[in-house]
Amino acid sequence: MARKAHVGVQLHPQHATIDELRDAWVRADQLGLDSIWTWDHFFPLYGDPAGEHFEGMSLLAAMAATTSNARLGLMVTCNSYRNPELLADMYRTIDQISGGRTYLGIGSGWFERDYTEYGFPFLTARGRLTKLEEDLPRIKGRLEQLNPGPVGSLPILIGGSGEKVTLRLVAAEADAWNTFGPPELYAAKNAVLNEWCDKLGRPRTEVERTVCVGKEDIGRFDEYLDAGATHLIMMHGVQIPGGERTGFDFEAVTALLEWAEG
Repeated sequence: MARKAHVGVQLHPQHATIDELRDAWVRADQLGLDSIWTWDHFFPLYGDPAGEHFEGMSLLAAMAATTSNARLGLMVTCNSYRNPELLADMYRTIDQISGGRTYLGIGSGWFERDYTEYGFPFLTARGRLTKLEEDLPRIKGRLEQLNPGPVGSLPILIGGSGEKVTLRLVAAEADAWNTFGPPELYAAKNAVLNEWCDKLGRPRTEVERTVCVGKEDIGRFDEYLDAGATHLIMMHGVQIPGGERTGFDFEAVTALLEWAEG
């Protein structure tokens, strides 16, 4: 029986050991999830700000080497952290390691601590978007020049929901799009993306619609389908209630998978 939608997991690379992360992505691959993701930050986004954390591109390469089935990606790469030609080369190499299973997920960036502590200029939100728009053709151009090139199609996924710039960039440049819920908000943003596709002459079906969901969305997955999503990705971190680490329990991931197969 075909699944209702593609399903995946985003593993948060914070407050966890490398062994816990590796065990989680291997288990996700063995479960038969369609996609496995992590993020591109340098410090925890919640919990203890001085807690354990690992760099995303390095993790993505390790995931590529130790999984066999799922598609892989960063949700999403910060465009500001790496030269666009270097970013293209890194993704080409990871796609080769994975055997053609990699997404090139990218966004304009937002987490100010990453910028200040690593010495990157923290432009205005519009400035960061302008840089993303300028860098996307450079990334695509370098991918075309690399020898060897990517093994797979290396679809470009843009994350974000800004209606004037980001969604226009998705319609013009991307193969996939990601944002967050709730379903009614996702439906509204999806409608704007459809309008941009129509204005730019881009077939709507050429852009995959992904959404990041959480435990609070269990019971609302069908609403995301009705809102236009075709690929649901469960966000998942190590839980530390009362300071006690419980690991990646996968309860919500299993619920998502069971829904998709039901």
